Amino acid sequence: MKRNLLLFGIFILMATVAFSQKDEKVVEIMTSMGNIKVKLYNETPLHRDNFLNLAETGAVNGSIFHRVIKGFMVQGGGKPGSNGAGSIGATIPAEILPGFIHKKGALCAARMGDQVNPKKESSGSQFYIVQGRIHTENDLNAMEPRKKQKFTKQQRDAYTTIGGTPHLDGDYTVFGEVIEGLDIIDKIAGVPTSRTIPNTPIEINLKAVK
Repeated sequence: MKRNLLLFGIFILMATVAFSQKDEKVVEIMTSMGNIKVKLYNETPLHRDNFLNLAETGAVNGSIFHRVIKGFMVQGGGKPGSNGAGSIGATIPAEILPGFIHKKGALCAARMGDQVNPKKESSGSQFYIVQGRIHTENDLNAMEPRKKQKFTKQQRDAYTTIGGTPHLDGDYTVFGEVIEGLDIIDKIAGVPTSRTIPNTPIEINLKAVK
């Protein structure tokens, strides 16, 4: 009986995971340097629905990647024509979940700093995609006291293989990830910039794929 209950519990868990991954929405980020496809996590529904709305309404079309830092991330989605200043729409309550980390290719919501935004609410339109770098176990060990938390095996496996920005975990909402076009992230991150703005504008247009 106990064995049957255990097997039933495992089945329910597997079904729940499969359901959460079913019908994940995909958005294409079209840029002058190539296109990037991202899937949106069902577990962060507020951010998923907001990003889908931006894609379906075209609200950020014509905006640019205005903050590009090689080995860190590429950020865009500001008000079109503003060179990255400001955002569109209201802020979004944080949906920071421990399973979604800042590995390379993570799609994340930008936000104002803690001093003016203690609830870590996200921008209504600005987003960033992680490029990051590969970290050693020693890097992660040294980071733990500053973050006052231990990195999980999942985090360590990701950051020591594909890389990312582990110091951002727990502070920003990660609501999706790149499924096509990681090479485009590398290309964008490598362009010449003035401060953080690419010398040649890289325009963004969003399209909901499914």
